[in-house]
Amino acid sequence: MFTTATLFTAFAGVLAARAADSQLLSLVMPDAKLLAGVNVDQAKASPFGLYVLTQLQSGNSGMQQLIALTGFDPTRDVHEVLAATNGTPGANAPVGLVLARGNFDLTTITALATSKGAATEVHGGVTILEDPTKAAGIAFLNNTLVIAGDVANVKAAIDRPSSGQSLPVAVVGVVNQWSNTEDAWVITTVPPFTLAPSAAVGGNAAGILQQILQFAGGVKFGNSVVGTAAVQSDNAADATQLANTLQFLANIAQMQAQNNAQLTALATGLAISAQGTTVKVSLTMPQAQFQQLIQQEKKAAVPHVGVKK
Repeated sequence: MFTTATLFTAFAGVLAARAADSQLLSLVMPDAKLLAGVNVDQAKASPFGLYVLTQLQSGNSGMQQLIALTGFDPTRDVHEVLAATNGTPGANAPVGLVLARGNFDLTTITALATSKGAATEVHGGVTILEDPTKAAGIAFLNNTLVIAGDVANVKAAIDRPSSGQSLPVAVVGVVNQWSNTEDAWVITTVPPFTLAPSAAVGGNAAGILQQILQFAGGVKFGNSVVGTAAVQSDNAADATQLANTLQFLANIAQMQAQNNAQLTALATGLAISAQGTTVKVSLTMPQAQFQQLIQQEKKAAVPHVGVKK
């Protein structure tokens, strides 16, 4: 059934270089632990960025249905996406927000959602389209700004302009720093290992993650795909140890990828260094090779169907 949950998934799927939209940031919960953004306009200005957005769209059946029924095309109608969560491990359902700036046909999308079973609720003068369980919802503040997420966070975002609550200045500064230079970016405001259930991370990876206080990273599309990350440790000694560990793992991966041209190029373009308490990581790879790597991974992910004789 094509419900509001599908609409939410469609908007989230197009989850960038000018600073993040200040109005979108003003709607984010002040205790956000993880924020990510995509400047869709900037990303699709490069052939590879447009390729990535198209791949996201083509692999989502809900997106295809949305386009067919409403004419809404995220590669054309969405300009920027911002996602944030203050959720904790073990939550019964994902909690957070996806906010988008774009061009939205409110009448058509609302009529479609309600005809397929979406419930409606008015909060703060804004109509929220909710899935039948009333767990997830979408609210259009106007025809250029949409909020999606769990209903509690959507309502809180609607109330936020009048509540006086906003992201800390320091967090906004980090967001602006990365969104100014990257097409897509992600930051954490807490140690990354607190964002995943402990059972999901084990062995050496758990030890590495526990040395990280904060993480920020981004990617810039162009003739070469350039990824950059900054990993904050507690002290310079931990940063040096973390950089050495990451370099060791990269060397092992490079040796194992000797027969794979794309993976070899990936490992060759990697640079890791410790600068004070921060580990800087950069990765540069020609966009043609990166595209081949994506296609290679997609083929590997397709299950092979055997025929019994």
